[in-house]
Amino acid sequence: MSVRLRRIYDTPEPDDGLRVLVDRLWPRGVSKEEAHLDEWPKGLTPSTELRRWYHEGDASFDEFRRRYEAELAEPEAAQLVAALRESARKGPVTLLTASRHTEQSHASVLAAQLRH
Repeated sequence: MSVRLRRIYDTPEPDDGLRVLVDRLWPRGVSKEEAHLDEWPKGLTPSTELRRWYHEGDASFDEFRRRYEAELAEPEAAQLVAALRESARKGPVTLLTASRHTEQSHASVLAAQLRH
């Protein structure tokens, strides 16, 4: 199973496979044509409340991860995770985010869920 994590601002590569935007908000400065997206499942993104709480700056990444994993376990999100995991079994999946620090973002939590 191949799940990659990249920034939406990076140039698309031929081995990206299925390109999935995992941010709730459209990234600034990127046109839909430049993004070369295959999917944008907003149901996989952190809730607005969780995203705002984390970006206020007082939250630890470990606590954010715990809360986001709980959101991913909810029925709608769990179905989307299962579908994306199945896609990853068939070929490469690249999760795209605008986050500067991809390893300390919701995208890294989602990638870990898909690989598990």
